[in-house]
Amino acid sequence: MIASLRGRVQGKGENSLVVEVGGIGLRVLVPTGLVNESTPGEEVYLHTHLVVREDALTLFGFQQQDELEFFELLLGVTGVGPRTALAVISTLSVDAIRRSIIHDQVEVLGRVPGVGKKTAQRIMLHLHDKLGELTGFEGLPTLDVDTQVIEALTGLGYSVVEAQAALQSIPKDAPQEVEARLRFALQYFSV
Repeated sequence: MIASLRGRVQGKGENSLVVEVGGIGLRVLVPTGLVNESTPGEEVYLHTHLVVREDALTLFGFQQQDELEFFELLLGVTGVGPRTALAVISTLSVDAIRRSIIHDQVEVLGRVPGVGKKTAQRIMLHLHDKLGELTGFEGLPTLDVDTQVIEALTGLGYSVVEAQAALQSIPKDAPQEVEARLRFALQYFSV
């Protein structure tokens, strides 16, 4: 099992990076946010999960340990394969996934491309009791302010991925009011 890798980015695909490790280029499927942030020639460190199939060996990589843990938990859900699990991690941040599970917001998971209502419900049921097992989970505030911001942005016509990216751009010390956080998120699109 390949648990992690460190190397230089040699190329980028739609949802993958080619990382040179010891003279060998490894294609690693990664969240779309990481593809967008990466530039050829820069060094990356990835926590990885190797999926072994009869016809392929596929390597999935994540910058954060908690992303890898969520990916592996999602693989335990009936009907969720590695590409669907990667789509969930690519579309929603780990905190957004946690919030949707804590607040039983199936519709948030249902917005992920390739995840229908039944699959979203299965994910919700499977992960509900497992949140405490993840490293670094101390609980989340009971406010769903960021979920409201995402709903407002998608209501304005932005995709869930764009809304999530805008949400990630909000400063950590920003007020917890929906209106203030929405203003910060909209500034992301004006840049």
